[in-house]
Amino acid sequence: MFRYLRGICPLFVFLLLCNFSAIAAPDGKAIFMSNCASCHNPLKDATGPALQNIDKGFPTKEWGYNWVHNSSAVIASGDPTAVAIYNKFNHTQMTAFPQLSKEEIDAVLKYVDEYKAPAAAAPAAGAGASEAPADSNGWLYTVITLSLLVLVVLLWRANQTMKRAANDKEGIANEKEMPLYRSKFVIAITSIIIFIMAGYWLVNGAVNEGRQQNYQPKQPIFYSHKVHVGLNQINCLYCHAGAEKSRQAMIPSSNICMNCHKQINSYSKEHPLIDAEGQEHDGTAEIKKLYAYAGWNEEKKDYNRDAAGNILATPIQWTKVHNLPDHVYFNHSQHVKVGQVQCQRCHGQIQEMDEVFQFAPLSMGWCINCHRATEVQFTTNNYYSIFEKYHEELKSGKRTGVTEAEVGGTECQKCHY
Repeated sequence: MFRYLRGICPLFVFLLLCNFSAIAAPDGKAIFMSNCASCHNPLKDATGPALQNIDKGFPTKEWGYNWVHNSSAVIASGDPTAVAIYNKFNHTQMTAFPQLSKEEIDAVLKYVDEYKAPAAAAPAAGAGASEAPADSNGWLYTVITLSLLVLVVLLWRANQTMKRAANDKEGIANEKEMPLYRSKFVIAITSIIIFIMAGYWLVNGAVNEGRQQNYQPKQPIFYSHKVHVGLNQINCLYCHAGAEKSRQAMIPSSNICMNCHKQINSYSKEHPLIDAEGQEHDGTAEIKKLYAYAGWNEEKKDYNRDAAGNILATPIQWTKVHNLPDHVYFNHSQHVKVGQVQCQRCHGQIQEMDEVFQFAPLSMGWCINCHRATEVQFTTNNYYSIFEKYHEELKSGKRTGVTEAEVGGTECQKCHY
């Protein structure tokens, strides 16, 4: 039996090598979406520069790897290209990504260089679903590989059967074949694989307990940030007024919405409202839902009131998208006002979302990595006047900035209580 297994192994290895590029090649799009999309757009400047063909402006390829791995160190070295980028984007420090390999960085650059803006085609009349975007063909290669593997096993079994039949015809004694499930080698290998997979499943499940990246709940009203923030350029702080002033960003009450929608009572459908399942929503009908919650009488152009003159309004039961554990302290004003962190850093390209989903993992490691790379407003904030060493180093040119981690941003008690 082991002789037969030795015959199969080279062919199996050959099939895996034939499909190695599909299995092992880094997915540039996935890496870009999980690490870069919160600050970068392939075609236009955002929090950071547009990435399409950006590598053409790198002094060397190795310089690009160093920049992605630790831009702070490149800036501190006085490199003119790095300093120019740093100054152009308002001294916004790029997050360090030391975990990305050179192959993964190359995959991201290849993806953004080949990226094309999606065509804004209106859906066909009567069509209730938008066409799903094309996905990677990796699944197809995997299916082909598995199919070929099954074919190899079938051919091997057929060959063994024919060989045994030929031996019986010629009077040659056949070796007794031991079932695979009784082989000590197979049992040992299977046990090891099961043990490793079970351990991985348990550890990965424990690490990700309570996390909900990509969580996208249905809301009582289909509210499109792409229409309000992207197309109509409404400032985030108009609705989320607490983001600069308090711990909570605040979800606006319906009267904030009515400041505009007393006049805007219909939707022109220039931008179709398509949800994640591909279903189109009627924007005018969604405005009517708002009127019902706010107690607005469209015919009388006034609010419905009770006998005492109180407005008959019902709070909108929005479903919270971004949830942190109870033992985690997060203050919006510290990040938005003091840290000058852009909303997209944590919430992704919110101005392009019809339906909001949790873009970032919001894990402790994700926050700490940001603190290690993000510079604080050190010289303009009297709170940091006690750090004389850093002030002297800034004056002498030994450093270009001070990161959040260097002023205690990675201490446990800052976020946990």
